[in-house]
Amino acid sequence: MKVTIYTDGSAKGNPNGPGGYGTVLQYVDNKGVLHEKEMSAGYRKTTNNRMELMAAIVGLEALVMPCQVKLYSDSKYLTDAFNKNWVKSWAKNKWKKADKSPVKNKDLWIRLLAAMAQHQVSFIWVKGHSGNKGNERCDRLATKATKGKHLLIDTVEE
Repeated sequence: MKVTIYTDGSAKGNPNGPGGYGTVLQYVDNKGVLHEKEMSAGYRKTTNNRMELMAAIVGLEALVMPCQVKLYSDSKYLTDAFNKNWVKSWAKNKWKKADKSPVKNKDLWIRLLAAMAQHQVSFIWVKGHSGNKGNERCDRLATKATKGKHLLIDTVEE
């Protein structure tokens, strides 16, 4: 099955303010019918990068069978990490960067790799606020999630 996932995350007052993510998952069934699912959540205190990762994780974790996935994000942090093989290098080096400093968001990178395990995932960067309908939709979901009444606690600090 071929699936498209759009993601976006945001945090206001980064890292001490609320943040949220938005994810839109799309696929066309064997009858040619488009199916979509929106997912979002807000956190009391978090960072933009954590929310970008959460958006991708939630989208991939929603898939119940192996899929070919095109994941669109306006986060160079997320897309470059895979397209430039940073994640592979970080994992090989026990989650340390080339300068031996620890990789931020290790918990979410590990969770994202687990969510990707059964899928073929391509990461595609789109310029934020450039009119990409999927990205703009996710941005609205993420922004709305930051204003929710029941914000979650992000238990891991960067």
